[in-house]
Amino acid sequence: MPGGSARIQAMGGSQIALGGDYSSALSNPAGLGMFNRSEVTLTPGFSTYSTQSHYFGVSQDESRSKFVVPGFSLVLHIPTRGNSGFQGGAFGISMTRVNDFNAPFSYNGNPNTSKLQSFIDDAYGYTTDQFDPSGTTDHNRYNSPTGLAYFNYLIGPANLLDANYPDDEYFTDVKKLPHQSETVQTDGIINQWSFSYGGNYKDILFFGASIGVSSLRYKTTKTFSESFTDDEFVNGWDMAENLKITGTGVNATLGATVRPVDFMQIGLSYTTPTFYQLSETSDASMNSSWKDFLYYSNKPNYGGDPNKPELNNESSATDQVISEYSLSAPSKFSAGLALISKYGLITGDVEMRNYSKAKYSTSYNSYIDFTDTNKGINSTYKSVLNYRGGVEGRYKIFRLRFGYGIQANPYRGSDYDNSIKTISGGVGIKLDKFHVDFAWVQSKGNSLYAPYFLNDGSGPIVELQNKIVTGLVTLGVNF
Repeated sequence: MPGGSARIQAMGGSQIALGGDYSSALSNPAGLGMFNRSEVTLTPGFSTYSTQSHYFGVSQDESRSKFVVPGFSLVLHIPTRGNSGFQGGAFGISMTRVNDFNAPFSYNGNPNTSKLQSFIDDAYGYTTDQFDPSGTTDHNRYNSPTGLAYFNYLIGPANLLDANYPDDEYFTDVKKLPHQSETVQTDGIINQWSFSYGGNYKDILFFGASIGVSSLRYKTTKTFSESFTDDEFVNGWDMAENLKITGTGVNATLGATVRPVDFMQIGLSYTTPTFYQLSETSDASMNSSWKDFLYYSNKPNYGGDPNKPELNNESSATDQVISEYSLSAPSKFSAGLALISKYGLITGDVEMRNYSKAKYSTSYNSYIDFTDTNKGINSTYKSVLNYRGGVEGRYKIFRLRFGYGIQANPYRGSDYDNSIKTISGGVGIKLDKFHVDFAWVQSKGNSLYAPYFLNDGSGPIVELQNKIVTGLVTLGVNF
């Protein structure tokens, strides 16, 4: 997401050709070369996240709000003496929010399949030994949702029905279709600290570079349930899954801005891939409610298991699984144009990103192979162009701003519109020693969520309409 001050956010995030704003440290550090004074800023805000889901004819709304601090900066102007063309520059340290993972949603409905079928499909080809918690075999299934279903007796090996059946094929005693519901709570952000320098040559050429250190925090909690109103053996079951990812990434940005005439600025910048080192922890638990069901011995319903004669309320849980791996997020190339006068400005950016170049790797866990994952990324995603534009009107110390932006659909060969459209506006007051800017930003986009997939590639789909509304205030002091 394009980050920056309230001024920049009010203009759609367009900032590549502009300067004199701390946002340049993230997008095009050449803009720091336009500072002629030092500055410190703070940008607090308040965001509301809302989602409407649609699932088999049932619509459901979910929303939450939270206080955010998406920006902070310190820019130190460093003048030069002498009559050379070099006119000094500025060094900047800034923190900018570049992604926001807060996206709660919930849904419910009556599908034409059960998630139990996905557990049966996933267990296919694995013997019961591979559900042993002490097992050391490859692809052990104990710490998986499928393992939870196995230990809740929701799926079992086919040879329980008949000893002649194989023990790597599975079945379920549940015969009815369920009512499904799920709540997904997702939290997290990516903040980037930028250490930047921008220089000025004759007020015509501005150049800069920055090192970015990103801090990533992502957390999701899912609670999925199926209930059966008229099944002979089971009332229902529910599963809770927790996932937390934290890590740090590093990138670099190079940029230049040229002012061929007084009213025009043209900016270019390139940001390298961001190289993340990530740590992931996950765990899950499952509960099931049975109707005093007599489980199998060698034949169905013939006396059951003498050590467990009937099933009532069952439960199981995985261990906490810890993984460490690397992620290379794709680079970006940006270009911008700004037309400036004493009455205001018009600015626009275009950004190119190739999402298919994202890549996972690991040197920590030899049993994790990301080959298929990376092939999937390459075949699923594509290169896109993102657009942003904005205007600013000026009257004495007052500023009025509007903006619009589109983050394009990143999926290859998809007719579904996954683009994110942003509209924004704001006002500002600029004094000699102090400035304050306010921005209102609304982003909307549609997305799809799959609770599970079956072996034939089918599965139910939840349609989501996402909206984020944020109010930002940037307070700045010049010195």
